[in-house]
Amino acid sequence: MIRLENIVKRYRTRAGAHTVLNGVSVEVRKGDKLGVLGRNGAGKSTLIRIISGAELPNGGRVTRQMAVSWPLAFGGAFQGSLTGLDNIRFICRVYGADFHAARPFVEDFSELGKYLREPVKTYSSGMRARLAFAISMAIEFDCFLIDEVISVGDTRFHEKCRRELFEKRSDRAMIIVSHEAHNIREHCSRACVLHDGLLREFADVDAAYSDYNRT
Repeated sequence: MIRLENIVKRYRTRAGAHTVLNGVSVEVRKGDKLGVLGRNGAGKSTLIRIISGAELPNGGRVTRQMAVSWPLAFGGAFQGSLTGLDNIRFICRVYGADFHAARPFVEDFSELGKYLREPVKTYSSGMRARLAFAISMAIEFDCFLIDEVISVGDTRFHEKCRRELFEKRSDRAMIIVSHEAHNIREHCSRACVLHDGLLREFADVDAAYSDYNRT
């Protein structure tokens, strides 16, 4: 289970404090597929970073009783001076995964070949995203966090990612944040709308769409 209770997040700006999340509460259980709809700038990425633990809230409480992924295809946690292989080894150590079991999967799935032996700081953004996605599939998470539906590489690689995540791991919980309503409809069984710092939850995805279209 993942539970957010009265989460508040503020950022300092030149115009003063800006509240992005203002008392957000939600619960996700094993196997749940939760979509979060919101316009650009609504705070969707902030919310998913807080769920992952990459960012701390100013107030409220986050309870995690499942292994939670980082936002898929997010390569911001890589150490740029290390090679791709060294980053795999480091991340496996952090998450308690077997590097020797993860390595062949990441090598095959990422299709980065000899570049895995080069520093990550030399990678293009697409290469970093492919490495991040491959590592996240090599580690057995209970809940995957998806900041916009994954779009890595060309059409063939994108389809490969879709099968790996949504078909082979269909039993896992997922939290998908998006401003594209069709992404939520395709993959989620319930949905929320994030607007003006508040999260409104709907048991019916169509009801969430209707509310989203009024924001």
